[in-house]
Amino acid sequence: MSGRASESGFQIKPVYGPGDLPEGLPERLGAPGSYPFARGVYPTMYTSRPWTMRQYAGFGTAAESNARYRQLLAAGTMGLSVAFDLPTQMGYDSDEAIASGEVGKVGVAIDSIEDMRTLFDGIPLDKVSTSMTINAPGSVLLLLYQLVAEENGVAGDQLSGTIQNDILKEYIARGTYIFPPKPSLRLVADTFAYCHAEIPRWNTISISGYHMAEAGASPTQEIAFTLANGVEYVRAAIAAGLDVDDFAPRLSFFFVARTTLLEEVAKFRAARRIWARLMREEFGATNPKSWMLRFHTQTAGVQLTAQQPEVNLVRVAVQGLGAVLGGTQSLHTNSFDEAIALPTEKAARLALRTQQVLAYETDLTATVDPFAGSYVMEAMTAEIETAAVALMARVADHGSSVGAIEAGFQKREIESSAYRISQEIDSGERVVVGVNRFTVETEEPYEPLRVDPAIEAQQCARLARLRAGRDNAAVAAALVALRTAAEGTDNVLRPMKDALRARATVGEVCHALRQVWGLYQPADSF
Repeated sequence: MSGRASESGFQIKPVYGPGDLPEGLPERLGAPGSYPFARGVYPTMYTSRPWTMRQYAGFGTAAESNARYRQLLAAGTMGLSVAFDLPTQMGYDSDEAIASGEVGKVGVAIDSIEDMRTLFDGIPLDKVSTSMTINAPGSVLLLLYQLVAEENGVAGDQLSGTIQNDILKEYIARGTYIFPPKPSLRLVADTFAYCHAEIPRWNTISISGYHMAEAGASPTQEIAFTLANGVEYVRAAIAAGLDVDDFAPRLSFFFVARTTLLEEVAKFRAARRIWARLMREEFGATNPKSWMLRFHTQTAGVQLTAQQPEVNLVRVAVQGLGAVLGGTQSLHTNSFDEAIALPTEKAARLALRTQQVLAYETDLTATVDPFAGSYVMEAMTAEIETAAVALMARVADHGSSVGAIEAGFQKREIESSAYRISQEIDSGERVVVGVNRFTVETEEPYEPLRVDPAIEAQQCARLARLRAGRDNAAVAAALVALRTAAEGTDNVLRPMKDALRARATVGEVCHALRQVWGLYQPADSF
């Protein structure tokens, strides 16, 4: 009998048995909530409470996004996840020429503290956990969030949530970087230190494999390159003088869940085991919380289809099931219409209902790690772990993750995987329902959500009023202090917060840092 190949290239056997179990299985497994955490990071996992249901949302203006957040909270979501528009992600204001045509399109436009106030108006920041998908200017948006919380009487130690803040994967797979790697890593380390002192419950980074997977990375590549980036962040923080157990418990990760359910579950279990071993043995962490790989999962946007979009409801349900069986701490389920446009309110609600069915109508929450001991699951977990460790060693051969990035290693490996997937779809070897098999002659019309282009003019007008009504001399002085800190070794987040409090804009703060640190130019752009 011959099996089919997994996404990572392993042969999946038609039948597994005792001979396929890896040696030393009890030690490899451990107990739930115990080293090496293959069975989950908490002893009770979902038997005490389900995962956090966190829906990714944000579009147009802060007022429109605020209305969507209120709808999601009323529908039962447990945490917010903010999508920012491209200018905000790149550290530009809405009235800059480079932002033209992109304001509010793929997320919400946030230019200043005034926008952040509107975005979270009426939302109890001491009770809601907020995730913000923002990287190069992640510290800037976090400080705006903290300032708004303080205005509402919520202290930093009451805030909980996550900023993505994962700049290394931007150089590999996504492209929303600003500064070169060295100052970018310094900014990450400064954020770790600042949050340890000021916002201790905040997850200071979400080290992401999701975007690499969306670019075509296999499951093995996804966790290998993500964990290698995690190692780089830990080294940067330690080099900046931080103790590993002071920041490692607040590290978090972000992975994809594909439709290949068995391999995805194995991937999550292997990633936890690798990270636990690295933190305990390589970095000498002694706090068990430093060994835990806690992660958020999003279902695979790249696998959604514009053809027969309702079929995406089934895909998302399968992907969400894989994330839950794999032991995720929080989950975003994509809306079925995301391959067409921004999700409608109905589609976003259906995506949330998918999670609620998994949590409350199935028996998934009745027991911890139901696949533990499965012949196929333990064999696949061991295969992925071995291959991921070998691939991490190839990254290390370049001296570091940054060295590999500068050599283009990860990018080439992912592009090769993406090309293979594309060829398989084109040839029909990889079936995509509704695309290369089981197609229909005509599609039912679908009316997508559209962003009003007038939003850009509205944001520009808001910025003009902001600049006319603030103390511009105070803003200028605060930006000088920020540049001075960036030129030296002081933590840049403290003068950055002062500038934002004085109503400096996101673009002005990022431009101040650009003047000192410069812009990153990838090697293949020369």
